[in-house]
Amino acid sequence: MTHIYRSTTFLATKIRLMRMGKIRTPFFRVVVTDSRKARNGLSIEEIGRYVPGQEPSIIEINSERALYWLGVGAQPSEAVEALLKVTGDWQKFKKLPGTEGTLKVAAPKPSKVVAYEAAMKAAAAEPAEGATTLKKKAQEKLAAKANPVSEPEATAEVAEVPVEDVTPEVVSEVVETPAEAVVETPAEEAAAE
Repeated sequence: MTHIYRSTTFLATKIRLMRMGKIRTPFFRVVVTDSRKARNGLSIEEIGRYVPGQEPSIIEINSERALYWLGVGAQPSEAVEALLKVTGDWQKFKKLPGTEGTLKVAAPKPSKVVAYEAAMKAAAAEPAEGATTLKKKAQEKLAAKANPVSEPEATAEVAEVPVEDVTPEVVSEVVETPAEAVVETPAEEAAAE
């Protein structure tokens, strides 16, 4: 007669957090795993997620699966037990009051279409002229066009300088150019030939 031996050891399961994410921006998966496995080792089942870096924190736990695993003897870690109390699953399992939990839900973000339309409406209301700043040279050219200086005024200003103010050294530096010494541009030379 052959005997079939059945193992009497039970698998010690834990519900705990598996760390994911970058170095300073972690997020966690809530997993059911063998208690002898490493923190990020092979898990039996993933039953939720926890993102602590946002305000309010995101806590999503599959209530049905969490209650199943608690019912078959899985032990939650301290952190997971705190999360289950926030969602109300721990109170359901222990048959305590407060099964609605204290989970805060973030306000829904406005639709991107609505935000885009509001930005377009605001942009259409802005004045078209002066919306951008001109470069320095462009501003100078625009100012020169708006206020043209006529030639007689420029010569009048030069003629008004009294002769007494001019020193003999400055006069010696000023050299008069004869009319024949005026340089012609290449276009004028071609026209003359």
